[in-house]
Amino acid sequence: MTRNAERVHTDQAELDRLGQLIEQLPNGAHVVLRMEDGDAIEGIVAARPIAQVFFGPDGEEGTNAVLRLEQPALYRPEAAGWRDVWVDRIQAVRRLDPE
Repeated sequence: MTRNAERVHTDQAELDRLGQLIEQLPNGAHVVLRMEDGDAIEGIVAARPIAQVFFGPDGEEGTNAVLRLEQPALYRPEAAGWRDVWVDRIQAVRRLDPE
């Protein structure tokens, strides 16, 4: 995994928001993510993301997290695989499975 991120965060309010999102993404959860650009991404959480230190585009240190989503072939075989998503880009998490 890279040590660089497009965006890193040091503001406590944003760090708290990252933590709240991470809490909503437990291992194995089937979720739909509403992203800041309006996209919806569905998948299964491969592992709960962990807040980590990254370097931003200007070399500044800050925090972000990466979520790996598995996208099984059951419903859409052409989209099967996995996808990494920056947690700070997520606006909302909706669980599709029982908690």
